Amino acid sequence: MSISFKDIGEIYLVTGYTDLRKGIDGYAGIVQNTLKLAPFQDKLFIFCNQQRNKIKCLYWDKTGFWLLYKRLETGHFKWKKDSTTGTVIITETQLMWLLSGLKTDSKTSIKETSPKYV
Repeated sequence: MSISFKDIGEIYLVTGYTDLRKGIDGYAGIVQNTLKLAPFQDKLFIFCNQQRNKIKCLYWDKTGFWLLYKRLETGHFKWKKDSTTGTVIITETQLMWLLSGLKTDSKTSIKETSPKYV
């Protein structure tokens, strides 16, 4: 089984930093106990280290958990923080920007549109 970002429901960025030495059970515990969300849902949870150059993503695919890891060789991941909930929900496009090292709130992106006719 493989992950397609099209199959993922909501994508949550955990805005604070997390000790990335944790494993699947540690991240699932944070989702359940700290964020008060269910880790066994169609959601992707993204955790970042204090230097913001590494992320781990937790995803449940109905048969087991995926734990994905990315390390930037230069620079750091960039997104706005939300101190009220501890998470920010982002779109699939913003996830692709983030994984490419871009800001999630870029103002220069092409906006999605619904064509009315050809």
